[in-house]
Amino acid sequence: MLQYLPNALTFSRLLLAGPLGYFILHQHYEWALATGALAGLTDALDGFLARRLGALSRLGAAVDPIADKVLITVAFVCFAATGLIPWYLALAVIIRDLVIVLGAVCYHWLVGEFEFSATPLSKANMFIQICFCMLVLAAQVATWIPSLAITAGSLAVLFIAGASGSDYVFKWSAKAIQQYRDKP
Repeated sequence: MLQYLPNALTFSRLLLAGPLGYFILHQHYEWALATGALAGLTDALDGFLARRLGALSRLGAAVDPIADKVLITVAFVCFAATGLIPWYLALAVIIRDLVIVLGAVCYHWLVGEFEFSATPLSKANMFIQICFCMLVLAAQVATWIPSLAITAGSLAVLFIAGASGSDYVFKWSAKAIQQYRDKP
């Protein structure tokens, strides 16, 4: 029974997106912050337990980044909808992910199967986005957090989204070109 716990935690994180969005939209920032912290805890636990219990699965590996992206997307859209961040910041995060997904689909159609893995820049992107979301929520609860911190966080999100998105585009384009050159 314990072998299902990591996947259950991953799916629970996916289900936390609804309450997170609700709490942000209704300005219940303490609850949104607690929900975000709970999501972070399940994210840390699911991977740790999967390795510890020898319960690594393809399903968990596939759903884990989806859960992260759903939570991040919900947070950024709700932040923008309530005026906590500008829409261009939410769109930068969403467009980066859409470019990567569309690029993966095109690669699959035009070149063939591939093993997708997160790059170091992509992992840094997710880390910065999560930290930024927690900072935005914390700033609503702890009003002593300076607005300059949100501005600096916004710049970091924009920079890393552009850098990591470009990194994927360049690496996978080079890989596709190499595949075509290697064909007989």
